[in-house]
Formats: sequence, structure tokens, C-alpha cells
Amino acid sequence: MTVAKENGLVEVRIPAGWTLAGLVAGLLLGMLLHGTPGFALLETVAAPVGTIWLNALQMTIIPLVASLLVLGISQMARAASAGRVARTTISYILGILALSAISTCIFMPLLLDAFPIPSGAAGFLMADGDAGAGEVPGIAAFITSLVAPNVIAAAAQTTMLPLTIFFALFALAIVRLPESQAETLLAFFRALGNAMLVIIGWVLAVAPVGVFALAIGVAAAGGGGAFVTLAHYILTVSAMGAIVLVGGYVVAMVGGKRSPLAFIRAMLPSQAVALSTQSSLASLPAMLVSARRLEVKEATADFVLPLSVAIFRATSPAMNMAVAIYVAHLAGVSLDPVTLATGALVALIISVGSVSLPGSISFVISVGPIALAMGVPIEPLALLVAVEMLPDIMRTLGNVTMDVAVTTAVDHSGDLGEEPVQP
Repeated sequence: MTVAKENGLVEVRIPAGWTLAGLVAGLLLGMLLHGTPGFALLETVAAPVGTIWLNALQMTIIPLVASLLVLGISQMARAASAGRVARTTISYILGILALSAISTCIFMPLLLDAFPIPSGAAGFLMADGDAGAGEVPGIAAFITSLVAPNVIAAAAQTTMLPLTIFFALFALAIVRLPESQAETLLAFFRALGNAMLVIIGWVLAVAPVGVFALAIGVAAAGGGGAFVTLAHYILTVSAMGAIVLVGGYVVAMVGGKRSPLAFIRAMLPSQAVALSTQSSLASLPAMLVSARRLEVKEATADFVLPLSVAIFRATSPAMNMAVAIYVAHLAGVSLDPVTLATGALVALIISVGSVSLPGSISFVISVGPIALAMGVPIEPLALLVAVEMLPDIMRTLGNVTMDVAVTTAVDHSGDLGEEPVQP
């Protein structure tokens, strides 16, 4: 279901619980019926249903990513013009997002080497799962591939890295236009984004059926190992979010000069709200209370925290890269430095455009482009989206903690010479 807004993005409501139930039911049914006479008939019906749903999920990725990138980056660029406080905040945001992606590039492969993906995981790769994989260029080709001579051809070939760079530059160009022209273009991309969100809302509304159909085949190939793989996936991806969570305490101590104990105590109410709501926006009032407990200037907190909620998701590059790396290990895709750099750069840019969306939609439009850029098949994402509600707890917890930590760091930067102004 979608709820329309006149001047913003539509709100899409996702049946997350039913989708998870569809996954479990499909896995159980596939395990019970595999090898019986009726399984062939069941698979004959389920396979095309799952494939159609998967294709429908993929078809909105590029136009939705394009529209959200333009809106998100233009919003960040406009915020940067609001004054030194805004520029300091955005500097922290960009630095932390970059470190978030880099940390996963280092630690996720090490974690998977120490705790390999369980046997039975191969069922998550569809028969044509390697169709989404592509060649990753060498260093020289990587550099030249950053700019596409034909963005239409790049979109047709789903070469995500030059596409994301093009739309990031396009967004920065928009904010340099006269106000009337800028608003016309932003209104177009807002309408395009809303139309794509309506479509993806329809697709995800039937996610319980699509995931159920796909899970039947996975269970037949992987058996009970499918459940073990999902648990392993949730824990390893959440571990990358936990690194960002710990980083929030470091930022508060080093950048904000707050004592560890004071920050821990002040954050408990905000973290409790984050755990119960899984929403950074819903946690904003509690974050303002935490900032007051940390003696952050009211003017700073009232500016930095809403801005952070709007454009900052500290865990996104880390956990989105973690998903792509997990699927790469699942599919046997080589992860050389160029591959990881490609994914990290796309993850950094995409993280700005996927904010303020439900976890399931953010998962699809954020991880999909990263996987495509890295030459990783995206078919397993259709099943992993069913359990996103569980890693999403760590996403919200890490985001809320880092938002308050950055606020303390900006506040400690001293008198920046002007009162914060809302962008």
C-alpha cells in the first residue's frame, strides 16, 4: 500500500512479517515435498511465479535509483550552502560513510574466511543466477569506466558505477541552475521516484507469494541448510553494522570529547526507541533528548540531528557492501581490490539517495546497484529481502547512535561563526 504526499516521496507500506512467513513456509514445504511425486507439479507452478516476481522487482531499480540520487544529492548540496555548521556536518557525514564502506571491504571477507558460508547455501543461486554477473575491469579500465560516453547504453547494460556518477553530477548541476529551472527538474525526478515507488510497492505487496515460490526451489536444493545459511547471513551482515555502532562511540569520545560512560547513559533512551520502532525518524525526539543530556547546544542539535536523519545512514555502505560481498562468496565471484573499490564507490554514492525509505525498499535499490557494479548476481537478493527486517534492527541502532555522535562532534568544533540555518 502507498500513501501519497504532495511535495515529498510516497510512503510505501511493506508486509515484512508476511514476507518472512512466506519464506519460512516455502522452505518448509519444499523440504517436506522434495522427492515426492507432487513436487514436480509444485515446482512447475512455483518457478515461473517466482521468476516473474523477481523480474518485476528488478525492473524499477535504475529509474528509482536515478530519481532518488538526484533528490538526495541535491538536498545535500543545498544543505551545504546553509553555512559552516552544515558544511562541517556534511564533512563528518561523507567521511563516516567512506569509512563505513571501507571497514566492510576489510572485515567482511576476513569474517567469511573465519566463518565460511554453510553447506546447502548453493540453493540460493537460481539456475540462471550467473546471468547477473559481469566482468570487472582492471585498474586502467576501471578508471576510464568511471565516465560513460553514452548513459542510455550504460543504463541498458546496467553498468551502475558510471550511471551513479552521472546522476550525482547531474544533481550537483541542478543546484547551480536558476531556482525555477531547478525546481522543474526536481519536481520531475520527485514524480518519477514516486511513480517507481508506487510500482515497487505493488511488487512488494505480493512479496509473500513471490518469496514463497522462490523458497520452494531453494529448499529443494539446499534442504535444512537454507535456514542455517539465513542465520549465518543475518549474523555476519549485522556484525558489519555493529562495527559502525562501535564507531559511533569513538566519534563521540574523540570528536565530541564526551566521556564513554556519559555517552552510553545518554544514548540508552534513543537506542530503546530505535530498537522498538526501527525508524531513525521516529527516534528523532529521543535523540534530541540524548543531545541535551550530553550538553549539546540546542541550536546545534536542532539543526544537525534533523539533517542527519534526512540524509545520513551511517550503516548503509557497511551493511549494503556486506550483503554484496556475502552473495559474491555464495556465487564464487572473485573479490579483488578493483571489485571492492567499485562496490564501495557505488555504495557511498547510493547511500545518499536511499534515505527515508522502508528497509525492504532501501535494501532493493541500494544493494542491487552495488551487486551489479561488482559483477555479483542479484537473484539471491529476492530471498534475502525477506529477512531484512532482522538486520534492519542493527541498521537503525547504528544510525541513531552515529547521528547523536556526529552532533556532539559538530558541537565540539566550537563557535563556527554563525547560528545554524535550516536549509
